[in-house]
Amino acid sequence: MAEAALDLRSLEAVISKLSAEDRGQLVQIAATELAKPFRPNPGPQTAALESKADILLYGGQAGGGKSALEVGCAANNHMSGLILRREASQLDGLIEFSRQILTGHGEFVGGNDNVWRLNNGGRIKFAGLKQPDDWRKHAGNARDYLAFDEAGEFLKEQVFSLIGWLRTTREGQRCRVILGSNPPRGGDGLWMIEEFAPWLDPNYPNRAMPGELRWAIVVASVTEWVDGPGTYERNGETYDAMSRTFIPASLDDNPYVDAGYRGRLQSLPEPLRSQLLYGDFLAGRADDEWQLIPAEWIKQAQARWNSEGFRGFKMTALAVDVAQGGADDSTLAARYGTWFAPLVVKKGVETPDGPSIGAMVFSHRRDGAGVIIDVGGGYGGGAVTFLKDNGVAVAPYNGANGSTARSADGQFHFANKRAEAHWRFREALDPSQEGGSVIALPPDPLLLADLTAVRWKPVGQDKVQIEEKAEIKKRLGRSPDRGDAVIMSWSEGNKLAVRKMQSEALGGRLPQVTLGYAKHKVGRR
Repeated sequence: MAEAALDLRSLEAVISKLSAEDRGQLVQIAATELAKPFRPNPGPQTAALESKADILLYGGQAGGGKSALEVGCAANNHMSGLILRREASQLDGLIEFSRQILTGHGEFVGGNDNVWRLNNGGRIKFAGLKQPDDWRKHAGNARDYLAFDEAGEFLKEQVFSLIGWLRTTREGQRCRVILGSNPPRGGDGLWMIEEFAPWLDPNYPNRAMPGELRWAIVVASVTEWVDGPGTYERNGETYDAMSRTFIPASLDDNPYVDAGYRGRLQSLPEPLRSQLLYGDFLAGRADDEWQLIPAEWIKQAQARWNSEGFRGFKMTALAVDVAQGGADDSTLAARYGTWFAPLVVKKGVETPDGPSIGAMVFSHRRDGAGVIIDVGGGYGGGAVTFLKDNGVAVAPYNGANGSTARSADGQFHFANKRAEAHWRFREALDPSQEGGSVIALPPDPLLLADLTAVRWKPVGQDKVQIEEKAEIKKRLGRSPDRGDAVIMSWSEGNKLAVRKMQSEALGGRLPQVTLGYAKHKVGRR
C-alpha cells in the first residue's frame, strides 16, 4: 500500500489559486485535523482509521502500529471506548502511548480505574480479561468502541460476548470494533482465522482483498457470510448483518520504529520469525501443552485427502453427532475405509426429532454401513428408536460410559468411553506408527479447529481423561460437532466393522471393507 510522494510545489500552486473564502475554509479544516490527538501514518494505518467496517482486523507483522491505531481511534472518533489486553499487566505499552498523545486533552486516572476522562466528555478505559468469564465485568455497559489488543490471545467467547454491548444513544455516533493482532501463537487463536476466513483461510472459495468489506451474521455462535448489508431471517429471528474486513500492516509502514527492530525480528526462531516478520497467520501455530492431537498430524491427514479417495471402497461407518432442535449442529461423518467423506452439517432446528435425523442417515448411508448415534445428554434416543424401527442396526454411543480398554502401547487406560474414543483416533493419526498413518480427512478448517481444541490430562497413575465438552465450547465459541462425529466414526466404526467381519466369517463370507484394510493397513505402535 505504497503512498505517492507528496509534491509540495504542486500543492502550493493549487492553494495559491484558491479564493480567499476557500483558503479560509481550508485553514479551518486543517486546524480541526491538527487539533486531534492522533494523526495516522500514511498507508494501512490511515486506511484502517477510515475503514467503514463494523469489525476490523488490523495487523499481521510486528511493529505495524496496531496499538497506536487502537488508542488513536478511541481518542479521535469515540465517546465511550474500552481497550483490552488479555492480562491487565500487559497494558503498560498502551497506557504509555495514550499519555504521549492525550496529555493536555484530558485527565488520566490510574490505579484500578485506568481511564482517561477527556475534555470533550469522552472516556477511554483500559482493562484486562485474564479469566474466560472476565468479560462479564463489562457486560451491561454500553460502548461505542471496543479494541482488543493482540486479539489472538483472547477467546472467541470473550470478544463476541462484549460485541453484544456495542451501542450508543448519541445521534450520529458510529460504533466499531478493532482487533489489533499479530498471528495467533496458540491453538486458542484459531477462531480468528475462522472469523476472517475470506482474508486468512487459503481454502476459502471466495477470497477477499485487504480492506474489502464483507458482511456476516452470527447465528447460535456460528458466523454466516451473507450477500451484503441488511436484515436476514433465520429460524424465525431477524439478524442485522455487520461488516468486517482485514487490513494487513507491515513494519515498513511505521516510520517511528527504530532501525534495529527488523534485525531483531529476523533473528527470532521459526515459526515466530515468520509470524512477526511476515505476518503469516498460518505459520506454525503452537500446540497447547496438553493438546490431545498435534495439529500437524491433522494437517497431514487433510493433505492426504482427495475427492476420489472413496473409489474401490464400500462405506465402513456413518456416525451422527445429534443436535435435536438445539443451538448446535447435527453432523454426519461417513468413512470409506480410511477415507472420510466431506461432513454433512445441518442446524439443530432443522433436525428437531428422530425422524429428521433418520432422514439424514437414509440420504447418505451406503452399503449397509454401520450407524453410530451419539446418545449422550439424551438427544439421540429418538433417532436410535426411529432407525431401529426401520430395520437399521444402530450402535448407540455414550461417552460417559465406562471403559476397560487400554492404549495400544499398554501405558494408559481410560476414564470413560469418550477418552478411549479420542485416544484411539490419536493413535490412528500418529505418523510414527508402522507404515505411517493413512487416514484421509476432508480439508475442513472447522474440523481442524475442533480436533486441535481437545485437551487431555493424566488422572492418577495411568488414566487418560478428556476435558469436558463445555470447556471446549468456551474456547471455540461453538460445539465441536465435526470433530466428535469423525472420532465416533473412527473408533466406534472400527468396532462395528469387527463385529460385521466376525458375523460374515461365520456365514462363510469375507468382508469387503473392515478397518480400512481393503487397500491400506493401519499399523499400530
